[in-house]
Amino acid sequence: MMRKKTMLKRRRLMSETGKVETGKAGIGKVETGKVETGKVETGTPKRPGRRRATAKTKPDHLETTRAKILDAALPNVAFDGWTPRLLREAADATGVTVGELRLAFPGGVIDLIDCFLADGDRRMEAALESLDLASMKIRERITVAVRTRIEVDAPWREAVRRAVTFLALPVSGTRGPRTLYRTVDTIWRATGDSSTDFNFYTKRATLAGVFSSVTLYWFSDHSEGSERTWRFLDRRIEDVMRFERAKSAVKTIGGKLPDPLALFSRLRYRNG
Repeated sequence: MMRKKTMLKRRRLMSETGKVETGKAGIGKVETGKVETGKVETGTPKRPGRRRATAKTKPDHLETTRAKILDAALPNVAFDGWTPRLLREAADATGVTVGELRLAFPGGVIDLIDCFLADGDRRMEAALESLDLASMKIRERITVAVRTRIEVDAPWREAVRRAVTFLALPVSGTRGPRTLYRTVDTIWRATGDSSTDFNFYTKRATLAGVFSSVTLYWFSDHSEGSERTWRFLDRRIEDVMRFERAKSAVKTIGGKLPDPLALFSRLRYRNG
């Protein structure tokens, strides 16, 4: 009997405990309400807002810093070259702190060179926007664009020459080809190129050769108004157009010839 009474007491305690636990679970609804209406919900949206504001304003500040340092450095490149000392002195002259300098140019001098060349690409784009490129033939567009790109850097010819020399060094890695690609890609896009097939790459590779050779010729050209350079540019563009005409003729002739792969395919299945 005592054992049965003990078991009954345990069952009662368990059922009562279950009711209490059930009641506590019900309190969870109140706690959920606190999460929905309390401080947690009110405070959460503020953090992303602050982060977005920082991310939005930071690049603008860095662009301004880069522009200031570049403007201060350019007049001295012809004498000092693209060196760490040039970068430090330009930062000191503009009141830029060491921390800001590292944020603006984390890669050092090579980032300053990249900034200089990218600025030239932007100035070329701005100059081309004022021209009626749509009325020109593609040959004329490319000629005008290449000439404009070189002319915007005419006041800093020695800085460009030293930049090209620096980017040709092994220490520069792939930065040289990347800046060259950016320039020719900007030229093609500014002149209305919308190709997405294999021509996208052949156009840029061909123009890279033209632009590089014309730029190197320009370094040693002391004729009035760089007239010899522009005649050299015309000849290089003519070479490209002649190549394109020859390529088109080969495609036309090739289209009239039998396809050897199709012929071999028919022979294969016939023998099979």
